[in-house]
Amino acid sequence: MSRYLYSIPLVFIALIVAVIGFELSSIDSIVQEFSYNSNTQTWLVDSSDPMWDLIFYSGIKKIFIIGILFLLFSLIFLRRYKWVSNNLKVLIIVVLSSFVVPLTVGAMKDLTNMPCPNQLVEYDGKYQHVGLFEKLGQEQQRPMTRCYPAGHASGGFSLLSLLFLTTIIRRKKIILAMVMVLGWSTASYKMLIGDHFLSHTVVTMILAWLIILLIVAVVNKYETLFNKNISR
Repeated sequence: MSRYLYSIPLVFIALIVAVIGFELSSIDSIVQEFSYNSNTQTWLVDSSDPMWDLIFYSGIKKIFIIGILFLLFSLIFLRRYKWVSNNLKVLIIVVLSSFVVPLTVGAMKDLTNMPCPNQLVEYDGKYQHVGLFEKLGQEQQRPMTRCYPAGHASGGFSLLSLLFLTTIIRRKKIILAMVMVLGWSTASYKMLIGDHFLSHTVVTMILAWLIILLIVAVVNKYETLFNKNISR
């Protein structure tokens, strides 16, 4: 695991480049145009459709929560089983990541207050576009919209922590592919209903990996303490 820690500065730089790059370019608008019909003023996917919501939002969110609660239950009550005891440190990393990543993204959404695409005037919304670094006049306030970064995708990308379950490259590739499919399918749904720009998801993905690496660093540092507390 230690070799991953050397990439923390590079991932941090990638995060900064992604944030600034999207702010200074029109990539978001170009990509979003494929999801919006300006003639009918409708999005490619109807957010009120219960089937799409169940598959890509409410249903998958429940599965994620149940899965993480089961891992937490395993850490507390099933630690004598061989699979749990052999993967104790990784399970701690996965559980911590699954809590810390969404909470961090949620806190950032409170700070940025960036509008969702479907809230902007160019997509039949009521808000003007406000840049992340744009200074507003004293009489102006940022809208309380909480759309940046992407919160829904943060749960899926927190599962990148599962990469630490194995050292076998082939298995890592399989896990990476599965997590990417999960994260980007849910993210794409939110883009297709107008809830997020591409940048929202890209930033969440990079931020999730950065947080996971930081969690790995902390767990490695206090590994002995974790093992003592959990083995009691």
